[in-house]
Amino acid sequence: MREKRFALTGVAGYIAPRHLQAIYDTGNKLVAAMDPFDSVGILDRYFPQASFFTEFERYDRHLEKLRRVGDGARIDYISICSPNYLHDAHIRQALRIGAHAICEKPLVLNPWNLDALQEMEEETDAKVFNVLQLRTHPRLLALKEKVDKEKIENPGKRYRIKLQYITSRGLWYKHSWKGSMEKSGGVATNIGIHFFDMLIWMFGNVDNCRVLESSSDTISGELELKNADVEWILSIDPANLPPQVIDKDIKTYRLITVDEDEIEFSGGFVDLHTRVYEETLQGRGFTMADARPSIELVYRLRNMPVQSNIIV
Repeated sequence: MREKRFALTGVAGYIAPRHLQAIYDTGNKLVAAMDPFDSVGILDRYFPQASFFTEFERYDRHLEKLRRVGDGARIDYISICSPNYLHDAHIRQALRIGAHAICEKPLVLNPWNLDALQEMEEETDAKVFNVLQLRTHPRLLALKEKVDKEKIENPGKRYRIKLQYITSRGLWYKHSWKGSMEKSGGVATNIGIHFFDMLIWMFGNVDNCRVLESSSDTISGELELKNADVEWILSIDPANLPPQVIDKDIKTYRLITVDEDEIEFSGGFVDLHTRVYEETLQGRGFTMADARPSIELVYRLRNMPVQSNIIV
């Protein structure tokens, strides 16, 4: 298989280093990168020869020029690490130049954006892929295998799930695009969508949902999935961290309880993006159809009224 040529949009962002590592680890090449901020010295570690742009228009022109040069120069994939509200436009750029898109979560903010992208995808040979990295986590893959086996043995079984994801963020968060509901989609979208994707992937589609608490830093609620009842809380407020975690000065806490079994998976996240890239390059990437159920769910969650302030 020949070396694939990548561009990366949003290379100064928090998650971009994992994409750079994934491109590097899979034996491919970053040709061009763009970000309005120029703190991108990390490129020296991986791809010092990549062209870099701080203006999207010049970056777009450069990629278009490479497309016109021919197969040896054109971009095969564009990795998208830009703010959530720009994903739709940056995916469209990839499709316009005939490149596949590998986009961070959430793929888009609104379900109808997927409909338009689906039409564009059908008009080109390029595909849109989403980074749904929890589907590649070893502990969660083992759990899904166990659940799938149990569902065959007992089709009527319902699971009781409790999801807690607390990841501390400082005051800067609310002053950045991440703190804007219009730009990030809020806490449920920005930090929660891949957890909702994982739950739907594992326990079936959403039958019903409730929001029990909602603020700029915390949201909680209940989900009725095909095979599970879920209580969940997502928060960027360090006050919600469990005492045993605070005592160890740990800033992030992830826990899923399945019936009575606790599955703590705070670790094991280092190389998940590389696994996603490996799957995508082998033709097994996560598509818009895979991403749609969780996008529809978080859209509902941020637009529905709070029904209670107490989780029963």
